[in-house]
Amino acid sequence: MSETAQPILQLHNVEAAYGAVKAIRGVSLDVAPGSIVTVLGSNGAGKTTILKTISGILDPQKGSLLFRSDKLEGRDPAWIVRQGLVHVPEGREIFPLLTVRENLLMGAYTRPASDKDAVAKDIEDVFAYFPILKERQNQPAGQLSGGQQQMLAISRALLAKPTMMLLDEPSLGLSPKLTKEIFEIIVRINRERGVTLLVVEQNAHIALQYADYGYVLEIGRIVMHDTCAALREKDDIKEFYLGVKEEGVREGRRWKKKKTWR
Repeated sequence: MSETAQPILQLHNVEAAYGAVKAIRGVSLDVAPGSIVTVLGSNGAGKTTILKTISGILDPQKGSLLFRSDKLEGRDPAWIVRQGLVHVPEGREIFPLLTVRENLLMGAYTRPASDKDAVAKDIEDVFAYFPILKERQNQPAGQLSGGQQQMLAISRALLAKPTMMLLDEPSLGLSPKLTKEIFEIIVRINRERGVTLLVVEQNAHIALQYADYGYVLEIGRIVMHDTCAALREKDDIKEFYLGVKEEGVREGRRWKKKKTWR
């Protein structure tokens, strides 16, 4: 992370729970403006909970969250979207009975009526990223493939004119080819539009390839963080997330190494 740039998003010692089950425990992380940051972790590690807490879906029990120096705790999700922080949820959650174009217009719901011409231009811009959506713009979104629905979910978020996007498992259920295509577009959005991205992923290979900085989450706690280039070279990451095994590795070794991260 840059030592000079003021983080656009800051989490400090954040805890959140579902009833009596604590999902994240003392999570602290910074996201530099204009960067792509990834949170890696296995299923159930708490990655989705981090994003839900940032976007106001879930209230934190403890800790502070700042977006462009504004407190997020206790804020309504609609207010958070209007500040330029937009969440693309796991599973896409498109509106299946609405057309592709109607889904995109829903993304622009918070924008004023005077933005009508700008919204039309923004729709054409996302069609340039995902031409298949233009071809199918008048079809019900529920008829799209999983990959096309992911394209639509990202495009719908762009219609809200975000400064920052939260992406939850964008590779979920996609083929390696489609996953690569989606991440290449994510990088284009970052570079061409200046949108900051926080991406949570199980697919460490793809996330570490395209992101700038990474955090590793284990059982609700951050156990390691560094540049993605540095993380790719760490033995723990190679073994536990990239599938690179040393000869003679025994089953119990993962537990022992995980404990050294804390």
